[in-house]
Amino acid sequence: MPIPAAIPFPQIDPNAFSLGPIVVKWYALAYIVGLLSAVWYAKRIVRNEKLWPDGKPSATPEQIDDLLIWATLGVVLGGRLGYVLFYNPAYFAANPASILQVWTGGMSFHGGFLGVVVACLLYGRRHGIGLDRLLDLAAAGVPIGLGLGRLANFINGELYGRATDVPWGMVFPGGGAAPRHPSQLYEAAMEGVLLFVAVRVATHYWRVLPRPGAVSGVFAMVYGTSRFLVEFAREPDSHIGYLAGGWLTMGMILSLPLIAVGVWLWLRARPAT
Repeated sequence: MPIPAAIPFPQIDPNAFSLGPIVVKWYALAYIVGLLSAVWYAKRIVRNEKLWPDGKPSATPEQIDDLLIWATLGVVLGGRLGYVLFYNPAYFAANPASILQVWTGGMSFHGGFLGVVVACLLYGRRHGIGLDRLLDLAAAGVPIGLGLGRLANFINGELYGRATDVPWGMVFPGGGAAPRHPSQLYEAAMEGVLLFVAVRVATHYWRVLPRPGAVSGVFAMVYGTSRFLVEFAREPDSHIGYLAGGWLTMGMILSLPLIAVGVWLWLRARPAT
């Protein structure tokens, strides 16, 4: 059977720029810009008086600046440990020194999500701010970093999709001769743009910020559903493959409880007293 025509994969240097011996990769830049953008956006939200009819925003701009360090640790540590535990525990049990080698790749969104939850919980307890309130602010800006991260995955030619005959299929380096779904771009659109719009509607049009947990619920439901759907086009990790009868992937399994948590958060959200 002839291989269908494919769009050439754009050869983009994974290194964004260098400063002498220091090389900054697009993937690292996506993390940095994503975190800074989330903080900037959260500060805009707490300063917007129209979003807080009771005149009581969840946090001050200064507290959001302080939260950045906690959230960064949560993303990095949680993302790495999530990958270790969810995606390749046998390998890392045999090679524990590799756990610290984050520059070799291997981060999990679901692990990073849990890491941010823990970071917000600890910071909130220290400053007397409810976990729901901090998570709502984090959820508002996180889609920016998610979208940038998926674009960086595309530039790196990693986490590509399954073989396909769609007209926009691409031949990825390391992905064989068959055209594949550019699933990283699907994720950038769904987990970045679509998710940002959904959360923006919740914060600025439905104005549910006075109901702690509602924005986080929207985030979890939309992200979980988007990730579950895009997994049908994404190539599963080679060392895991398909699970539970040959069609479920690890990404799908991890997204189902996230959707359930999102529904629970939305249903339990009540106006703050």
